Amino acid sequence: MRTPLAAPAVVYWMSIQAPSKPAAVHEAQRAGERVGRSTAFEALARAGFVARGVIYGIIGIVAIKVALDAGGKATNQTGALKTIAHQPFGKVLLILVAIGLGGYALWRFIHVLLGHGPEKADSTFERLAALGSGVTYALVCALAVGILRGSGSSSSGSPKKPTAGVLGWPGGTWIVGLAGAVLCGVALYQAYRGISHDFLADSKTAEMSPSVRKWITWIGTFGHLARTVAFGLVGIFLITAAVDYNPNKAVGLDGALAKLVNHSYGEWLLGVVAAGLIAFALYSLSDARYRRI
Repeated sequence: MRTPLAAPAVVYWMSIQAPSKPAAVHEAQRAGERVGRSTAFEALARAGFVARGVIYGIIGIVAIKVALDAGGKATNQTGALKTIAHQPFGKVLLILVAIGLGGYALWRFIHVLLGHGPEKADSTFERLAALGSGVTYALVCALAVGILRGSGSSSSGSPKKPTAGVLGWPGGTWIVGLAGAVLCGVALYQAYRGISHDFLADSKTAEMSPSVRKWITWIGTFGHLARTVAFGLVGIFLITAAVDYNPNKAVGLDGALAKLVNHSYGEWLLGVVAAGLIAFALYSLSDARYRRI
């Protein structure tokens, strides 16, 4: 006679015990969504697009000067940050850029955990891309902080020393080669984004006028294709360094841009890529207004 009474007791005990862990996970997810949907976080993320645009704009402008043989040498993210620091009120500007970069990285990490929200289910590839982007911009943010503290003042950002160190590890050639292959994969993804106009799916196109949408489509396509060339060159040089076991063949973004000049019509090639990077900078600024956060 006690079995019928025991069954409801067991069911009740399971109902109050079993959901505890899922409930905690669900509450953490809801807390993350509240942060991701907050006005302050959105403003921080949009500031990140402005910071990204400033960095790519400086890299593109310096590269155009090199293409025109106007003096100087191609630069990378570190050089762009140092250029900001050397301007009037440079320290204040660099602090703002660092905050924006940190906000952008945090926004990408939030997307790794939560995706774009219930209206858009993110694929595993999209989450991995967000993770890679978040790590990259977190590192650039750290570079900005290092320059502010003075520790980045003498760093050239050259990949030769790190590459030489990794090549000396067990399996180091495979690691360097894999890093190069990943960058080549990123380059192909940038090409896909640019040619297919996939980047427009992330924008509030309904809020754009026809002329604004046409302009953003143009600079977005041009900018993503320029990034295809830049990332692809860096990846190829890393793979070459791994195959030849020669860290001197590894170059960063600045080295990749500079090597374009050494080819036939190199100044023209560098000029086109540099203009594309400036276009991506303008696209980043448009993202600050129209990107879905």
